Parts: sequence; C-alpha cells; structure tokens
Amino acid sequence: MAGSTKVKGIVVSSKDFKDKDKLITLFTLEEGLITASMRSVRGEKAKLKFAKEIFCFGEYILENTRGMNIVTQVEIIDNFFGLTGDIEKYYESCALLDIVNKTAGAQADAKLFIALLKALKALCYEKVKRFYVLNKFLIKIFTELGYSFITTKCSSCGAKLSGVKYLNLDIGELVCPACRNNMCVQISETCYAGLKILDNTDFEKLQSIKLAVGSELECYKLLEKNFEWRFGKRFMSMNI
Repeated sequence: MAGSTKVKGIVVSSKDFKDKDKLITLFTLEEGLITASMRSVRGEKAKLKFAKEIFCFGEYILENTRGMNIVTQVEIIDNFFGLTGDIEKYYESCALLDIVNKTAGAQADAKLFIALLKALKALCYEKVKRFYVLNKFLIKIFTELGYSFITTKCSSCGAKLSGVKYLNLDIGELVCPACRNNMCVQISETCYAGLKILDNTDFEKLQSIKLAVGSELECYKLLEKNFEWRFGKRFMSMNI
C-alpha cells in the first residue's frame, strides 16, 4: 500500500502504542487485514478517538509513511455501541473479531467481510439467542474456506448418513459408524439438526429460529473443536 488510500474497515483489535497513539488492526473490504497507527488518539479531546475502538466500522483514510499506515481521517458508519452494554453479546462479538484476526489475511475477502458485518448487526440490533450468531459465523467460515461438513452422505464410503454420525477431526468431514476411527467425535441428532438449521438461516433471520434446548452449546463446542483442528489455534474463550 502506497500513498493515500481509502478503505472500509472494522477495527478488530486495538492496543496502546507509544505515548498517546493506538495501533489498530482493520479488517477491510478492499485489502483484508491492515495494521495502522492512530496518532494522539488517547486524549480526551482527540478528534478521532471514537474510531480507535474495536467494533468501529467506517471509511478510513490511510497515509503510508515509511512503511507505516497512518490513519488521517475517518467517517464512521457504525460503532455497534450496544455490544458494550451486554456482557454476553460483548464476549460473543469479541470472539467473532478474534476469529477474523486468526483466519483472514492481507487480501480482500468480501464474503468474510460481509459475514462479519451481518454477524455484528445481528448481535447488536436483534434479539438473538446466545451462540446462534457465533455458531452461524463459524459454519460460514468453514464453508467459505472449503471445510464445509454439514452433508447427508459419509465422506469416506458415500453411504447416506442416518442415525449416528461422526465428525472426523482429521479431515473435517462427516462419516458413518462403519468409517469412524479414533479421530472422530460423535454428533447427536439434535446437534446435527441445529447445525443444518443454522447453515440454512441468514444472519438477519436468526432471531426467528429456535433450536432444541442445549443444542446451541453442543454445536458451539463441536465447532470450536473443529476450528482448533482446522487452523491449529484457538479463538477467544466464551467463558461458558
């Protein structure tokens, strides 16, 4: 990146830098993850102090100086302030940002950017049950990166899946009892049904669905484990 650049971005991380600066990571529509410095924004009278916080979504103008991106102007679109007033929504939203930080790269990914934006809007403005948005986002991540596993046939033998099913963590796909090995974890019928419902429901409609009691947590634990195996890292804990 050289010269002056305008990007639409969401602040996914922010930390103190030097005396009064902030070093932020923006997940942008145009260029993926970007690290940028915001100078003198930790003061009470700083003009851009609102734009340094996580969740902030806006149009950021960056000036590249000696290899460092400097934020010079910001036009805010949404700060998702409501997320900070609900501890469960806050942790779930932070998990979303951490997932993006750990999976996105320095290249444009419009589908992932839109998914994150929709997920934050659902959490902030809709009455969605806990884990629904995070589970949906994880399913979306797996699908977009080629790790979709919510299928109707065994990935090993091709047999139709009915009754007991297993997720083979080694390959990230579903298998039948005959093809399971010591790398497989069983998926209950309620968990599988919940995953299918979430997979087929848009973020904007998550408030209208109802999963079997407890299945949202079972789905979360399975998806969390699958994430760790697929990417070799963990995302922020939900403090269950």
